[in-house]
Amino acid sequence: MAESAAVIRASRPNFLILAPLCAGLGIAVAWRQGEPESLVDTLLVLLGAVLAHAAVNLFNEYEDFLSGLDRITRRTPFSGGSGALPRHPSAANKVLAAALATLGLVITIGLYFLWLRGMSMLLVGVVGVLLILTYTRWLTRSPLLCLLAPGLGFGPVMVLGALIALGARIDATGILVSLISLFLASELLLINQIPDAEADRTVGRRHLVVTRGRAAAARLVPVLLVANYLAIVLGLLTGWLPPITGFALLTAPLAFWVSRHLAHALDQPDRLNAVLGANVATLLATLALLVIGLWP
Repeated sequence: MAESAAVIRASRPNFLILAPLCAGLGIAVAWRQGEPESLVDTLLVLLGAVLAHAAVNLFNEYEDFLSGLDRITRRTPFSGGSGALPRHPSAANKVLAAALATLGLVITIGLYFLWLRGMSMLLVGVVGVLLILTYTRWLTRSPLLCLLAPGLGFGPVMVLGALIALGARIDATGILVSLISLFLASELLLINQIPDAEADRTVGRRHLVVTRGRAAAARLVPVLLVANYLAIVLGLLTGWLPPITGFALLTAPLAFWVSRHLAHALDQPDRLNAVLGANVATLLATLALLVIGLWP
């Protein structure tokens, strides 16, 4: 029972809300185009997104346990992993098996949509699987790839993949919301790497916080947040986004608060946790308001 609970905890279920929100953007755009509303296909898109996110988390937990990172990381509610395997080391093989099984389900769903929609699904499917398999072991060794990989996975792969899976067109709206997801997901992973920087350096990771320092990362966070809001404004001005999606701009004051306080919280763990929490709220609220605004 303890090992099964460790496997569930290693999937980090409290973070899995991000995947259906990002895939939900693609679903909302597809339904807005007037595509046939196939409930089964829609549910499969959402399930595939959640399983893909869970697979990344499970592989990450397993790799971090093997490297010893789990034993030296100072965990926060928003970073440092779940801590499941340091508490239950005997569950490591079960976590790996769960990661492989989850990835297998993702591939199975992808093959169904490949059969249904043709070769247009192949590119996003292959990119998605490669991101799942390579993120922890290889992509975290490159500052640029580590920064872009989460955004690519939660942005173009999930959003545009949902459009293709549902038989919709990849239009300006779809591309724009995939970029919004890219900016927000990359910003989330970047800011959450700040508390882990020293531990990550010890095991050879070379993401931007390690190579450029926490202060440089803190300066990039506002850039990515501003890029998100500029994309929303661009969509409103061009008509690519319906006017009601403008409610997503209501999260800008909270994003400003995050940007203003981050640099001063780098050496204060409790204050930094408050900033990280506000950042998560900003991201989830922005995506949720966009999904609601896009719904036909």
